[in-house]
Amino acid sequence: MSKLYQGGLLNFFNQDQLEQVHQKTLDILREVGVKVENKEALNLFDEKGADVDFNEKLVKLPNALVEDAIDLAPSTVVLYGREEEHNLELGGKNVYLGTGGTAVNVLDLETGEKRKTTTKDVADIAKVVQKLDNIDFFVIPVFPDDAGKEKADEARFFSSLKNTTKHIMGGVYTAEGQKKVIDAAVGIAGSEQELKEKPFISFIASIMSPLTMEKDYTDYFMYAVRRGVPVVGGTAPIAGATSPISLPGTIAQTNAEALFMVVFSQLIEPGAKTLYGTVPTNMDMRTSNFRFGSIEMGMMNAACAELAQYYQIPIYNTAGVSDSKAIDIQSGYEKMANILMSGLTGTNYIHHAAGLIDSGMTAAYEQYVIDDQMIGMVKRVLRGLEFSEERIAYDDIKEVGPGGNFLTAGSTMKYMRTEFFDDQLYDDRDWDDWLKDGAPDARERAKDIVREILDQEDENLVDQELLTN
Repeated sequence: MSKLYQGGLLNFFNQDQLEQVHQKTLDILREVGVKVENKEALNLFDEKGADVDFNEKLVKLPNALVEDAIDLAPSTVVLYGREEEHNLELGGKNVYLGTGGTAVNVLDLETGEKRKTTTKDVADIAKVVQKLDNIDFFVIPVFPDDAGKEKADEARFFSSLKNTTKHIMGGVYTAEGQKKVIDAAVGIAGSEQELKEKPFISFIASIMSPLTMEKDYTDYFMYAVRRGVPVVGGTAPIAGATSPISLPGTIAQTNAEALFMVVFSQLIEPGAKTLYGTVPTNMDMRTSNFRFGSIEMGMMNAACAELAQYYQIPIYNTAGVSDSKAIDIQSGYEKMANILMSGLTGTNYIHHAAGLIDSGMTAAYEQYVIDDQMIGMVKRVLRGLEFSEERIAYDDIKEVGPGGNFLTAGSTMKYMRTEFFDDQLYDDRDWDDWLKDGAPDARERAKDIVREILDQEDENLVDQELLTN
């Protein structure tokens, strides 16, 4: 099992406010409803007791249907890696952080120029992430332009499986591609049942804001649930555009959309492994662009963790994307502020936490290394002060006394390798020595780490024959 870190140090709601949002969410689902553009799904909702208007393709959920689904949904979901150290126990206030996105551009490692992403970028980024200890999972972060939509699912998942043993999650683009990915995963697992018991892949099939389920993604969601593969029905409303401009209003709509997908999963298969998925953002009122790095976006995503804890359903949210077009101060402060907030509230599965700039449209190899260090710092905060009689070190303070030093104290010897976060990008050289070495900044040092990883011989992480169709 991956090392466990827990949040819960930050709260946006009191109990009355949580219950108020819950009641308004029930009102939205019962009185406003969700448009479902998929006949099979409409029939399922109708059979299970929802109020379905087939002409308007509108589904309204009675309160009891929602509350029964909340009770049925697992309070803990384990997403497995192909090595035990990468298993993720999602639930409560456990915190894991990883990659995310579907970027269509990448900053070339050598030229620094923006270019279209390729299948090789999927493989190389997976290889880099495999070696970064603070990144817990791999949401496939780029779209392989050279594969096209018809081959994208195989290119994305197969390239990932070849290069990382961490849990792999991603969206899909075709029904055939999704089937091929699951079939390959069954082959790797050994059987359909073994994959269901220890799923090392999972899917994203988003609901569209406001309150709409698109036909194809509904099919992908149903297929994943029926084959026992975890799936998240993520919702990404934009405050001021596809949801109310007020943060509480967007949170209420986000909650309604996320719970609708939880209900859907439990109607398909009671007890199905699913996550409460939220990715609320907001619009820049000056430009009409959406903000992926705003502090309000971070607040809303972090606050949603409290709602998930209220329902006792594991949460998938987002933090760590910057709107900056460069790896600069803006990307640093936007990323750290939002990652830290979600971590402190106890979000279970924080995706987008590494690698992305340009509002999620562009990935950068060196950014993965930089963000890995930010994530490590957040985990150090979540680890806390670890109080104990021994760690207060009274005996050492007494022995050293006024004017002494603690270089050889017993507590120093015991904790010197574990008490402080080991920042791989930290530079404390003398100024003149730094200049002699070419005055490299953190970005250049991160690039060197990426090069070292990519220069290593490829590992044989999966039987290649299992990935041929």
